[in-house]
Amino acid sequence: MAKRPKRLQPVNTQLEAAQRALRVLEVIHRHTGGVSRTQIARETGLPQLHLAHAIDNLVRTQLATPVAAGIYAAGSSLKLAESGRTTGALLRETLAFLRDEVGAAVYVAAYTDGEVSITQYADSPTAPAVHEWVDFREAAHASAVGKALLVQLNPAERRDHLGRHRMEAFTPHTITSQEELFAELDTRDPGEPLVDLQEYALGTVCAAVPIRTGTDPECVALSLPTPDPLKLAQAARVLRNEAIAVLLALLVGGSNPPPPITPSIPCVVIPR
Repeated sequence: MAKRPKRLQPVNTQLEAAQRALRVLEVIHRHTGGVSRTQIARETGLPQLHLAHAIDNLVRTQLATPVAAGIYAAGSSLKLAESGRTTGALLRETLAFLRDEVGAAVYVAAYTDGEVSITQYADSPTAPAVHEWVDFREAAHASAVGKALLVQLNPAERRDHLGRHRMEAFTPHTITSQEELFAELDTRDPGEPLVDLQEYALGTVCAAVPIRTGTDPECVALSLPTPDPLKLAQAARVLRNEAIAVLLALLVGGSNPPPPITPSIPCVVIPR
């Protein structure tokens, strides 16, 4: 009897790091007047290296702030998320920060009910968003966003998607073979961004990093209105390293509840 295919569960060290940061944030939130690193370690049980990394991520994203040597309290971003003044305010602020860090328009996308959707983005006059000349729902095979979502599906789910959305050639660089596309997805190193090298539109290159806060695949991506591969590689490196900020914004200020914390998951460090 054939076994039902399982959804792929790629190594997601960004999510594990975000989960550890949330554990630290819970302690900081409980101690409204500030809490010491020693007390945080005692309450979370995190090893020193993981604790240092978690605190660094929280301070960098302004979810926590040092108020004295070794003492931390809630930061401005956490207060923004708690204010409830505007739904998604923390995510928008984080994407604006990331846009300026990578020097490109940035996006959050999700694969929901079998379709690709852009759920939030940040652009500017100097970092314009890509012109959606073909509906992104029809272009998963040709976009970094689509690839970063498809890579989180199992082969049967990918074939189902591509059976509903024909792999059309939008440019001379577009991959139109399922075998070639699957090979690109499955031979990618853990943590390596997915890229679109003028496959969706000539003159535009993109990169995307898979993330996940719930049951649906998600990703954070960028687009550059230039075919410069060196500039794309530099921006993609920053995007990969800062993806945890988007994860934390989604988990703290978004509508998705954080997934259950599993301390037993081994930590796999992505080299920078």
